[in-house]
Amino acid sequence: MPTRASIIDVLVLGAGPGALAIASALGKENLNVHVLAANDPNDPWPYTYGIWGDEVDVLGLNHLLQHRWHKTVSYFGHGDTSKNSNENKPTEHSCDYGLFDKNKLQKHWITECNNSKVTWHRGIAKDLEITNKTSSVTTSKGQKITSRLLIDATGYEPVFLKSPNNGPVAIQTCYGVVGKFTKPPVEKGQFVLMDYRSDHLSKEEKGEPPTFLYAMDLGEGRFFLEETSLGLAPAFPIEKLRNRLQERLLKRGIEITELEHEELGLFLPMNMPIPYMNQPLLGFGGSAAMVHPASGYMVGSLLRRSPYVARVIAHKLKDQEASPASIASEGWKALWPPELKRKKALYHFGLEKLMRFKDPQLRAFFQGFFNLPQKQWYGFLTNTLTTSELVQAMWAMFLEAPWSVRWGLIGMQGKELYLLWKFLKPQN
Repeated sequence: MPTRASIIDVLVLGAGPGALAIASALGKENLNVHVLAANDPNDPWPYTYGIWGDEVDVLGLNHLLQHRWHKTVSYFGHGDTSKNSNENKPTEHSCDYGLFDKNKLQKHWITECNNSKVTWHRGIAKDLEITNKTSSVTTSKGQKITSRLLIDATGYEPVFLKSPNNGPVAIQTCYGVVGKFTKPPVEKGQFVLMDYRSDHLSKEEKGEPPTFLYAMDLGEGRFFLEETSLGLAPAFPIEKLRNRLQERLLKRGIEITELEHEELGLFLPMNMPIPYMNQPLLGFGGSAAMVHPASGYMVGSLLRRSPYVARVIAHKLKDQEASPASIASEGWKALWPPELKRKKALYHFGLEKLMRFKDPQLRAFFQGFFNLPQKQWYGFLTNTLTTSELVQAMWAMFLEAPWSVRWGLIGMQGKELYLLWKFLKPQN
């Protein structure tokens, strides 16, 4: 039986962005926080993380950026200039975009944790026992850690957290390279959010789900290129993404001269359901379905939402008689209030539509989307609009769209009615 002195406030499982974000926020609340992870929290992260410039400025963290671009564009034409001189004309976003220095971001959170005297443990969580007083995790090596609250932030396949099964999960897949090329694949100083030009594809490939190029000039002759599938169930194969990137470069007469880094694939669940909110433990990050269903972004949300969730947890922990279930309940309410659940249902509704769009429809959709006022499309992508503002943006998009897109938005072929019901009744 653990003594009161041996019972810590919060145990966080994981060492990725979600785990470090919530652990550092809890530490700032002067709580006794421990982190248990299978890997060293200092191990390098394999993936890149982007964020809009205004978003990182509001957070006061622009010093954590590795690059920042003022020239941000997308391409939604077909790409065949012999037919239409506007096919290669870019859509100007007029909004800065940044790429985190992932090592600085990681160190930022770890330093905050260390300043708050967060305790680190290495091990694999094996067993969980929750009573009306404590949560106890036992590792595969027999170490037992007892806390008043457990937060499972172990990613998209959480160790202990349970979620409803709402059918196949849409997966965003990417294949990327960093290197040097025979000629610049994008203009100097340019960031390309989406390049949906498809003139490099065969007739058969054009009948398959569309993909886009996400690309940026890193300076000194280095570029990052990533062929991306927005979200599909089942996932678009990585090998096909690799082939499409090669075909895209070949069409423009470009070859890789120096391959510095290869991202062999990011499998990002886009429409994960919110976990059961009556569980006596809390989730955070990918395990708590915090990935933006329309963009795949999450870091901005982690940075914005972790301080508030931590404050709510700290306040509840002042009640010495509070059970793990009651503490977790307050955490879930802070993490997923009704408004955010409603917005998530709307985003899932939109993704359900986009997954069925063919290449011409998808290009026309995004052309119209980025013709909206910047406040609307930016707020949509950062999840910073209110529910009413989000509905207004979606309605404006519908009115902006050509009829080929409107019919695709109107047709109910999948889970749309269920998602609209979740919007009206955002119960878990």
